[in-house]
Amino acid sequence: MRIYLILGFLSGGPFYHLIGRTGNNVGRVRGGKNTFSMRPHPSSKPPTESQLDAREEFAFIVTMLKWITALIRVGYQVHKPGESAMNAAVSYNIKHAVTGIAPNYVLDYPKFMYSTGMLSGPTNPEVETTVVAQLKFNWDDSLETGIGSATDLATLLVYNPAKDRFIPMVAAAARSVMTYTLTVPGNFSGDTVHCYMSFVSVDGKTVSDSVHIGGIAVL
Repeated sequence: MRIYLILGFLSGGPFYHLIGRTGNNVGRVRGGKNTFSMRPHPSSKPPTESQLDAREEFAFIVTMLKWITALIRVGYQVHKPGESAMNAAVSYNIKHAVTGIAPNYVLDYPKFMYSTGMLSGPTNPEVETTVVAQLKFNWDDSLETGIGSATDLATLLVYNPAKDRFIPMVAAAARSVMTYTLTVPGNFSGDTVHCYMSFVSVDGKTVSDSVHIGGIAVL
């Protein structure tokens, strides 16, 4: 375990804009601010069991989310000052979507979210498969929260637990189109995949909550 002691934020002086190490000092940019801290040093105390469990839980969700970093940057673009979009996504999903006991953590698929926001989400979303290696997404074009537009763009996400692989599709179709057929890899046939959907405004500045449509076996 390493301990970081942040001494403060820099607004000027000889170490302003310092990025990297000089002696025992470390400069970095966090949340748009220059921070100044001491070099980390190992803790003399061995980690507790709960700390080890927390590390495994953290590693589990980070390993999953790193594959959809582009979606996370957009989906969690509204976050606390000094916090990154990825940190916000990790924090939310550790709290709500990770279940199980170390080291056997699993994802609670219906609770997993790659996007949170005020835009109207998908109305009556569904997914069906009638063609080999294809998933047809359908939805209504109504605005449940009254916030949004017919031009909002659908983001689709498919996760295959058996292959541990995500298939994202950004700007798949406008809300008004109400359908999109996504082709998945041929080796997905026979696997059960979990399907998600959300909307993003055309300018990319407003997003909806992502929703878990359900699990479906691919033909």
